Amino acid sequence: MAEVAEGKRAPQFTLPATNLEKIGMKGDKIALKDFKGDRIVVLYFYPRDMTKGCTAEAIGFRDLKGQFTRNGAVIIGVSTDDIETHRKFIDKQKLNFPLAADEDAEVAKKYGVWVEKKMYGKTSMGIRRSTFVIDRSGKIARIWEKVSPEGHAQEVLEFVKSMD
Repeated sequence: MAEVAEGKRAPQFTLPATNLEKIGMKGDKIALKDFKGDRIVVLYFYPRDMTKGCTAEAIGFRDLKGQFTRNGAVIIGVSTDDIETHRKFIDKQKLNFPLAADEDAEVAKKYGVWVEKKMYGKTSMGIRRSTFVIDRSGKIARIWEKVSPEGHAQEVLEFVKSMD
């Protein structure tokens, strides 16, 4: 696996996704290469649909989507939940951007966010909440690791605004 770092080429992926029409796309899969040369990609990894922190983070991106779009960016949320769970989350929270299903965690592994987690004394594997901004050339412009959901979308938006 190539090192994932700011200034390096972002790992390519193609994943099943829902809500693609919200970013002017058709079909049921999303690929990073679809945006190269065209749009900035805000790729955010989150642990689970419908949990408190993940909902707060998703709502933050939802509420600022218009500003991301005006600044040439598309938002893509990624978790290991399946498409049906994503659809329920999108409907419940009225999300206006795609959610991609990385059910086998292959993309999370490529980006280095599939990690060992400890909760209540138990160890398991899961996604570390992280965000990657990928520029139009396909390189990682900024990485946020161990994200706190509150106010994160605004912080990412400020960075995206500074890119052009």
